[in-house]
Parts: sequence; structure tokens; C-alpha cells
Amino acid sequence: MTRILGIDPGSRLTGFGLIDIQRGGARYVESGVIRVPPGALDARLGTIFNGISELLAEFRPDAVAIESVFVQRNVASALKLGQARGAAIVAAAVAGVPVSEYSPAEIKQRVVGNGRAGKEQVQYMVGRLLSLAVPPRADAADALAGALCHAHSVQLPRAGARAR
Repeated sequence: MTRILGIDPGSRLTGFGLIDIQRGGARYVESGVIRVPPGALDARLGTIFNGISELLAEFRPDAVAIESVFVQRNVASALKLGQARGAAIVAAAVAGVPVSEYSPAEIKQRVVGNGRAGKEQVQYMVGRLLSLAVPPRADAADALAGALCHAHSVQLPRAGARAR
């Protein structure tokens, strides 16, 4: 069994999703968001670092998949996203967990089959692939999609198949 932690970094909400890959396919473990309160930058990044560190300690994933920064028109937003990613990546590095990065388009292509898929399509497909009764909220769905993308990328057995 391989456990993957997907991370959808954000300066206000950082989504996370954990899946296990086993012979029967992908199995949902946990997902949610780390809420980052307003305040000084160092405190906000500390919240992300600590939140990811706690997840790594509790769930002990074998790998981390994180969404890479995409080019944005708003430079300030891109910088904040990069800083949030950095806090999450450092948490994984400190825990000794390898990190793989994927572009939003690559994640959508591998999980939905369309690199330009919308949030609703990603939520729907993640729910279907993981046999969830209710699709996860957008940030958590993006993180779970990142984990599924990683499983496909390293060709873990039947990563897109539903576990029973």
C-alpha cells in the first residue's frame, strides 16, 4: 500500500487530501482544509507549515503531491501562493517525505481527462473515483486530484480504479 498526501496550497485555505493506493485501487482516507487566519505573513506561513506537519505526523504518507504555481496576472497573488507552497514543501522535507509537483492542467488532464476542466468537474470526478457519497469541497477536491495524479504519474497499480 502507498499513501499519498495531496496539497492544494493557498494563502487563505490550503486544501489537503489523503488516499491509499492498493491492489483494489484508490481508497479515500481523509481530506479538508487548513484555514489560515489573517495576520502577519510569518504567522500565516507558520499555520500552513504546522498544519501540514501535523498531517504528516498523523497519517505518515509515503509521498506528497503539490500543485505548482501557474502564471497569474496578479503578481502579488502568485507570490503569496508560492510562499504557501514553500511552507508546505518545507514541512514535507523536514518530515523526510518526497514531494512531486504537478501543474493544475496536468492534474486536471490525468484525473478528469481535460486539462481545462472546471472546479465542479474535478469535484465530481474525484467523488466518483474515490466512491464518495458527497463530493469534497473545492480545495480538498483539488488536493485529492493532485494525489490521484501522482498515483497515475508513478504508475501505481490501478490508481484510478475505485476500491470496494
